[in-house]
Amino acid sequence: MLVHNVFVTLKDGSSESVDSFLAASREFLEACPEVVFSTCGTLVEDLVRPVNDRDFHVGIHVVFMDRGTHDAYQLSDLHQKFIADHKDGWAQARVFDTDC
Repeated sequence: MLVHNVFVTLKDGSSESVDSFLAASREFLEACPEVVFSTCGTLVEDLVRPVNDRDFHVGIHVVFMDRGTHDAYQLSDLHQKFIADHKDGWAQARVFDTDC
């Protein structure tokens, strides 16, 4: 399996903007046929420890069966449209991929 984690810092960190992007992310992930499992959520505000990276608003977590399905997802029209529709609202997006 391959786990694809994306941590997005929005330009507008208001609760309305975060909620809107979270809803759009969930809707997008439900439409992706390559995805085995996905979830997304927001920063846990009260978990403040020296090891916690707190520089994001929304975390997106996607599990793929293998590298091939991940690669197909990356190139899919649906994924490209999601990025195009939302990237202008991102201050930063960091991606962490793990082979499991």
